Amino acid sequence: MRGAVPSAYYPCMTAGTTPSPHSPLVSRPGRLALVIGDLCELHGPVTGVVELPHRMVWLPAPDRRFDLGDPYDLTRVYEIVLREAVRFDELRTWLDGATLALLWPHLLLPRGVRLAWEQRHPRLAVLRAAA
Repeated sequence: MRGAVPSAYYPCMTAGTTPSPHSPLVSRPGRLALVIGDLCELHGPVTGVVELPHRMVWLPAPDRRFDLGDPYDLTRVYEIVLREAVRFDELRTWLDGATLALLWPHLLLPRGVRLAWEQRHPRLAVLRAAA
C-alpha cells in the first residue's frame, strides 16, 4: 500500500501517514488494522448461516459459509472479519458488539489487530485479562 492511509484506519494514523511493515497496528504487512469507533455500532448477525465475501475468504461459495450457531464457525467469522475488513461497513455487517466482547479473549488474531482494538476499546483488554 502506497500513499496516504485511508481515514477508516486506526485513528492514531493520520492522512498522509504511510504504514510501516514494522508498525505494531497492522493486520498484515502494509495493512493497518481497522477499528470501529464504538462497539455499539456493530449489529451484525448472531444466528443463522452467513456467507463471507470472496475478498475475505478465497474459497468457493460453499466453503465461505459459516453457521453462527456452531462455536467454531462463529469464532472463525470474527477472526476473519477482524483480520480482513478494509471498510467500516464490513465490520458493521458481519460483527456484533456483544458477541465480539464475549469471544474476544478466545480469538486468534494478529498482534497488531489485537493491540489496535484494545487500545481503542480498553474494555476488551480487561476481558482478555480476566479470562
